[in-house]
Amino acid sequence: MIRQVKGVVLSTDPFGAVIEVAGFGIYVNMSAPENLSVDAVASLHTYLAVKQDGLELYGFAVPEDLRFFELLLRVPGVGPKTALAILRKAPRESLIGAIGKRDLDYLTRVAGMGKKAAEKLLVELSEKVAGSGVHDDGDAEVFDTLVALGYTEREARASVSKIPKSIIGKDDRLKAALSGATS
Repeated sequence: MIRQVKGVVLSTDPFGAVIEVAGFGIYVNMSAPENLSVDAVASLHTYLAVKQDGLELYGFAVPEDLRFFELLLRVPGVGPKTALAILRKAPRESLIGAIGKRDLDYLTRVAGMGKKAAEKLLVELSEKVAGSGVHDDGDAEVFDTLVALGYTEREARASVSKIPKSIIGKDDRLKAALSGATS
C-alpha cells in the first residue's frame, strides 16, 4: 500500500496533480490541487484504491484529511471518487461539525449532497465524529445569501469553504465570503 508520495509537482489540473517520484510521473487525485505549485516539492498522504480496471491514488496535504476520507469510505455506497467529491465541496472541519451536529441542512445545501446520501452519512458517521470539528451554523444562511445575490451554488460553496475558521458569526462570515468571492 502506498501511504505517502513525495516529489516535484510536474503539473496540476482541477482534479489532481502529477508528482515525479523516482523518475516516474504519478497522477494523484486530490480535493485541493490548486494548493500545489508546479516545480515545487510536495509531500502527500495517500490512499491507494485497487479496482478491476487499475489502480488510483488519492492524495491529501494533511493526515487528518486522509483519515476523514477513509472514514467516508466506510459508509456503504461511498467510493473513493464520491468521498473525494464530498471533500472538494466543503472543508473537512465543517463536514465533521455538521455530521457531529446531525445538520442535514448543511450537508444538502452547502456540501451539495442529496438528501438520502446526507442522511446515510449522518446515520453511519454521527457517533464516530460526535463532539469534534468546527461548524458554524450560519454557513447555510451565508450560502443561501450568496445564491440569492446571484452566485452559482458551486461559487457559493467555494466561497463558504474559503472562509477562515477564525471568523465567527453569520454577518462576519458573509463579509469574508463576499470579499473572498470577489478577489
